[in-house]
Amino acid sequence: MDIKDIDVFVASEEHLKYAPTICQAIETAAYARGTGIAKRKPEYIENKMKDGKAIIALTRDGRFAGFSYIETWEHEKYVATSGLIVVPEFRMSGLAKKIKHATFYLARKRFPDSKIFSITTSLAVMKLNTNLGYKPVTFSELTTDETFWSGCQGCVNFDVLSRNNRRMCLCTGMLFDPKTTSDEQVLKNISIFNGVVDFHPQSQTEKQQ
Repeated sequence: MDIKDIDVFVASEEHLKYAPTICQAIETAAYARGTGIAKRKPEYIENKMKDGKAIIALTRDGRFAGFSYIETWEHEKYVATSGLIVVPEFRMSGLAKKIKHATFYLARKRFPDSKIFSITTSLAVMKLNTNLGYKPVTFSELTTDETFWSGCQGCVNFDVLSRNNRRMCLCTGMLFDPKTTSDEQVLKNISIFNGVVDFHPQSQTEKQQ
C-alpha cells in the first residue's frame, strides 16, 4: 500500500476503539525488540485521544497503521513525544517519519514554549529526532517528574534505570529547546504539508461519503 493511502491526523474520541489494538502493537514491538518500549493500558491511550494529544495513522478502509502521543510535565515546562509505533506491514514506507513529524508539529502548536524530549533505544527514532532539531542530553536535563519516570516500569530495562538512580539507562535522552532552535531551522529538515496533520479531522463516516 502506498503511504499516500494512509491518513495521519490528531486522534479523537471517534478512535477510542483502536486503543486495544495500539496497546497490543506496542507490546508486540517491545517483545520483538527486547528493549526500550514501555507497555501502556488501553485507558491510558484513550485519555490521550480524548485530550487531543495523540496522532493516529489509518488506511482509507479504517485499518490501524501507526500511532504516537504527547504528554506535558512540570506544568508544561516539558513535552514528551512517546509511543511511536508502526505496524509491520507499513514499515520502511516513510510512515514513521510522517507520524513523528505530525507529533512534533502537534507539540509545537499546542505548547510552543515547552521543551520537547524523547527517550529511545531506536536508531531510526534518533535520526528523526536529530532532523527535527533534538540534541542528545543526559537524563538530568529532562523532567524530574516522578510520574513520567514511573511510566518506565512497563519497560524490560526498568531495573537498569533504577540501579543507576535514573542517571542512565539503555535509552538515549534527546531534547528540543525552542529557545536555541528556531522553527525556521526545523522546517528546513521536515515536510509539514497539507494533510499531514488535520487538527479538525473529519470522521471516517464523513470521509467515505
